[in-house]
Amino acid sequence: FPERLSNPRLVSVQRTLNVVMNQNVSLSCHTDSGSPPVTYTLFKHNQKVSTLNRPDLTPGLFNLTINSASDVGEYKCKAENKVSSGGKYSNSLNFTLIEPISKPVLSSPTSQAKKGQNVTLSCLSENGSLPITYIFFKGKQNISPPLKMHKREAAVIFLYINSSSDFGTYKCRAENSFRNNTKYSNSFNFTLAEERSHSQSLIISLGLILLLFIIGFALAIPFFIIPSYKASE
Repeated sequence: FPERLSNPRLVSVQRTLNVVMNQNVSLSCHTDSGSPPVTYTLFKHNQKVSTLNRPDLTPGLFNLTINSASDVGEYKCKAENKVSSGGKYSNSLNFTLIEPISKPVLSSPTSQAKKGQNVTLSCLSENGSLPITYIFFKGKQNISPPLKMHKREAAVIFLYINSSSDFGTYKCRAENSFRNNTKYSNSFNFTLAEERSHSQSLIISLGLILLLFIIGFALAIPFFIIPSYKASE
């Protein structure tokens, strides 16, 4: 006797739902039981995309190209035979469009620091699919655990400037689910604010002393000239 179809299963042949722009993907729609022939129809947001006829219970294979963000919507398939009135619908699948990250920018509110001062470093990639994971480095040594950011905001770490070695070169690294797409930031160095401030203070102090000397000398001139002039009369 003719047998009704079971609900079909819709799966990604690539075994992943992460896709990139202009990628070719394949979806397989398959029902395990029922009387052939079987008609498979693929839908995206309840709109028909394509229809395939199978004389037996072999899967219906749909080939797609991800051309835009609208191509990553919800997909379902329907299986029909002469017995199953209205057909049987599958599970739904949603692709996730992933974008490579841009080079992250490493920055700090201040480029000068004193020994014993707390400072911050921020790392941000302006473009790329979320989440993005950041790691901070000083030289070639990582100085932070992986920081996974699920929003478009910078990863921030706090540092304590304890010695001259803390004024080394800092960098950060960013990566997301896009394969082979790790990016490193610009280099960032703190400068020792104490040395600059001491030299500036010394110059300012010498300048004030010289200015006071000139003013004092100018004020003292009349006291020397006038008595000398009266004495000559």
